Amino acid sequence: MNAIVALCHFCELHGPRTLFCTEVLHSPLPQGAGNGDSPGQGEQAEEEEGGIQMSSRIRSHSPAEGASAESSSPGPKKSDMCEGCRSLAAGHPGYISHDKETSIKYVSHQHPNHPQLFSIVRQACVRSLSCEVCPGREGPIFFGDEQHGFVFSHTFFIKDSLARGFQRWYSIIAIMMDRIYLINSWPFLLEKIRGIIDELQGKALKVFEAEQYGCPQRAQRMNTAFTPFLHQRNGNAARSLTSLTSDENLWACLHTSFAWLLKACGSRLTEKLLEGAPTEDTLVQMEKLADLEEESEGWDNSEGEEEERTLSVPEVTDGREIAKCPTTPSLLCGSWLPRKLSVFKSLRHMRQVLGAPSFRMLAWHVLMGNQVIWKGQDMDLVQSAFDVLRTMLPVGCVRIIPYSSQYEEAYRCNFLGLSPHVQIPSYIQTSEFAVIVDVHTATCSSVYPVACDDDQSLSKYEFVVTSGGPLATDRVGPTILNKIEAALTNQNLSVDVVDQCLVCLKEEWMKYPVQ
Repeated sequence: MNAIVALCHFCELHGPRTLFCTEVLHSPLPQGAGNGDSPGQGEQAEEEEGGIQMSSRIRSHSPAEGASAESSSPGPKKSDMCEGCRSLAAGHPGYISHDKETSIKYVSHQHPNHPQLFSIVRQACVRSLSCEVCPGREGPIFFGDEQHGFVFSHTFFIKDSLARGFQRWYSIIAIMMDRIYLINSWPFLLEKIRGIIDELQGKALKVFEAEQYGCPQRAQRMNTAFTPFLHQRNGNAARSLTSLTSDENLWACLHTSFAWLLKACGSRLTEKLLEGAPTEDTLVQMEKLADLEEESEGWDNSEGEEEERTLSVPEVTDGREIAKCPTTPSLLCGSWLPRKLSVFKSLRHMRQVLGAPSFRMLAWHVLMGNQVIWKGQDMDLVQSAFDVLRTMLPVGCVRIIPYSSQYEEAYRCNFLGLSPHVQIPSYIQTSEFAVIVDVHTATCSSVYPVACDDDQSLSKYEFVVTSGGPLATDRVGPTILNKIEAALTNQNLSVDVVDQCLVCLKEEWMKYPVQ
């Protein structure tokens, strides 16, 4: 996460000051930030935990080095700093953590080395401890702009027996240029930063209670004679945070916490590449899945009652109309049994088997919403025909009865499979709102151009497509039908590409129903 986390303090003598900050470096470390690896230049302590390797490099500086570093540092001068405004000792190079997974370095100093970053952190520090405060002066707040970045700030008090009001004011800020990302990270940052603050306040409270028990400051101040003249406070009015918490390893612990916070906050939200908005078919399928889940919950609740009535009450349906078909394994929905070879593989394959005129008539009735009736002995063949034809329609417009022993009306299904001996009513045979496909056993001399050695063995069938209202040869037909036929006749397009064309055509069809 490209952000900076900093600990700020409101000094009674110098105003808002930055005590400690941790930044992310994707490029090599600046010159002088990570030197001292060779023996003789300093000591190096490394600790690896949670995939992050923490290094604390401390090296001795000569006076010339210290002077040059002080002159080039963008931070305040030493004369303008007291114990309460200083975190790291003079000459301390800071802390560095190496993330081996991403090759990112987390560097902690009192101030950022880059002048522009120093200005951004400085402005955020001043605003968090002056004008940008929440009710009660303790709690989180959000502020910022596009130029200086956006800030998540959490202000809090630390107990100090020598401070005015027995407490000092601090804040932890997270600065980022991405406003949306920072707002989405609000709950995560609030929880984790609140945990860091509670730990600091708990340590400081123990020190405060011990000091008050040994030398109560409230009674001592009340006994002091009042004078209307301003005078300098006796003793050390500005105490460091390490003395307030009695923790010499405070800054190393804060570096570990801030580095983990930056890494965890950056990895908790990831971008996912999507191919586009969900199609209408996907939305309909999601709605159907939600309805099935609701029904399954209702069935689970009534499962006990159904078991009691199993022996005395015959099996009934749940009130919905179902297909009347034989209970053979090959007709079960989503059957795992392998299909026969006599099946249609795609719309292009069906067009080759039926022929262009018959396929156009069949596709025209499918797109117009008329009932499509297939009569044949091979149930797998009928099912495969429906699976292929349904790809031309939206999911919500498909109602299939795979195989039935009697005719079903058009309001119940627009795809109906029948056995050869089923009689179709005469008004359906003469209706222009239905198309019938009769599948008969044929010889190799079939009128359709299918070779006898076809790998799908469809050469043994003859397909007769009839309708009560024959399709006029001069009729242009729906625009989508012409586009589908153009895609099927284009041999440069593979079957997968044709399937994607059908998806696009259906989306265009549903978006612009009138063409």
